[in-house]
Amino acid sequence: MSEHKPSKLIRKEGGPTGSAKNDPEAAEFEKMLENYESGMKSFSEGEVLKGTVLKVNESEVIVDIGYKSEGIIPIEEFMMEGGRISVKPGDQIDVLLEQSEDVEGYIVLSREKAEKMKVWDQIERAYTEKSTVTGRIIERIKGGFAVDIGVRAFLPGSQLDIKPVRNIDSLKGRDLQMKVIKVNKKRGNIVLSRKAVLEEENISRKKVTLETLQEGAVIKGFVKNITDYGAFIDLGGIDGLLHITDMSWGRINHPSELFQPGDEVEVVVLKFDRENERVSLGFKQRQPDPWESVAEKYPVGSRVRGKVISLTEYGAFVSLGDGVEGLIHISEMSWNKRIKHPSKILSVGDSVETQVLDIDQANKRISLGLKQTEPNPWHMLAQKYQIGSVIKGKIRNLTEFGAFVEVEDGIDGLIHVSDLSWTKKIKHPSEVLKKGDIVDAMILNIDSSNQRLSLGIKQLQPDVWDDFVRRHSVGDVLEAKIVRVTNFGVFVELEPGIEGLIHVSELDEKRIEKPEDKFKPEDSVQAKIIKINNAEKKIGLSIRAAILDKERQEVAEYQQSSGTAGKTSLGDYLREATEQMTANQQGSNKDEHENSR
Repeated sequence: MSEHKPSKLIRKEGGPTGSAKNDPEAAEFEKMLENYESGMKSFSEGEVLKGTVLKVNESEVIVDIGYKSEGIIPIEEFMMEGGRISVKPGDQIDVLLEQSEDVEGYIVLSREKAEKMKVWDQIERAYTEKSTVTGRIIERIKGGFAVDIGVRAFLPGSQLDIKPVRNIDSLKGRDLQMKVIKVNKKRGNIVLSRKAVLEEENISRKKVTLETLQEGAVIKGFVKNITDYGAFIDLGGIDGLLHITDMSWGRINHPSELFQPGDEVEVVVLKFDRENERVSLGFKQRQPDPWESVAEKYPVGSRVRGKVISLTEYGAFVSLGDGVEGLIHISEMSWNKRIKHPSKILSVGDSVETQVLDIDQANKRISLGLKQTEPNPWHMLAQKYQIGSVIKGKIRNLTEFGAFVEVEDGIDGLIHVSDLSWTKKIKHPSEVLKKGDIVDAMILNIDSSNQRLSLGIKQLQPDVWDDFVRRHSVGDVLEAKIVRVTNFGVFVELEPGIEGLIHVSELDEKRIEKPEDKFKPEDSVQAKIIKINNAEKKIGLSIRAAILDKERQEVAEYQQSSGTAGKTSLGDYLREATEQMTANQQGSNKDEHENSR
């Protein structure tokens, strides 16, 4: 506030200059002056009076309040922003009479104090009548806000709004309606509430809304709040929920993609629980459901163009327009490439041509294919290659059941573990192959419909098994090399690539409990073939049978040399041979005894 200067008293011109007793004109003037003064209004200090601006100069404003003298108010009390003066000659203004006349003949007036007195009167009246006042938030202070309502007032933070206000700056500088909830003129304290005004407005609006609200009605409201699952719409004193699933016929990830707090929206009342005052709203229901005509618009087998709107681990969602979306599953993106994630070939925002594979109208799902817009390389495979032809490829991966060989870009063939060798029992492909090897393989089968290509390596070599069983049969005695010794028998190699098993019961005439004590790898043994299993490619051998065969051969040779062939049984010959060996041994011992004597 500008420094107050006392207003000067200005004497009216034509005042008496001497005694009027001897001067008729002076006496008449005195009488006129008395009549004038008796007609003057009665003023009291502290009273707010109406005055007329007579003159405005650089430093003062001259005001006539109907008193015997005019007052002069400092120009600073009328100064506005930018240096502009707020009054001009002839304006009616309110002034406060602070002092009727001082020792120097001045009357003391104040326009600022008069304005404040008027404001306080209005504030007290608003408090008494519970009416509203207009205020403007100036600044944030401890516990609330300073508000200008003509004088400085206090608005507690709890009385700012019905709900928490996130952006206080949006309210600064705006004219807001508030109620005076406490006033103390002596202390200069004024407490305001904007919340009370909003609550009254809501009660009034809510009453009207509840009277007119009904299911199926199309009404306007304002977005009050946004959540992950929807938006709350202020319908006029009552809030309704617009769920995210009722915002669009198409897919949206978050309500903020379509709405922002403060937006005016037109919605449909889907459900209204009057008793609990709960309202469910819909936005997409203002338009017909596009899925009702989707089968006619996008028939199965047709090609459609759309925009990629989102990517997941299992595929890409494509907007076909009008709120209709389809899914390109990751398996339908390429004929031959193994795609780990859709982002490897597609990006959000891409425009793509797809083929409609299937429509589930009940569940509102459309299956789309991207690879179907290009020729299937698997259908061309049978034309390029024939069964029995040999290809060269790189080992791309090894599994327990076989090795995958890259035949062409994105096309792999499988060499099953059983097709690695004719004779060796291979438990894992890593025993003979490693990732990255370049190998030759024969095409065994082409299944284009199931996208399978069967390959074999052993087929590049003659089947040594067939050759072996063609040359040998049960009863043949062969020399074999021991390759492995187990507790149930001994594995031997008969020829390169051909193995057989001598069971523990066939190792000797007497049962051997621990084969490892008698047989070692790399040892050579004579064994007789006692079994051939073509289906399982297994050969059973016997050392015991080979020994018996040898003994029989020796007996036969003995019979031929002694001329007794055909006279006795094999047992007789064995006994005779044993007795002869015993006699020979005894004669030898006797000779040794005689010589020793």
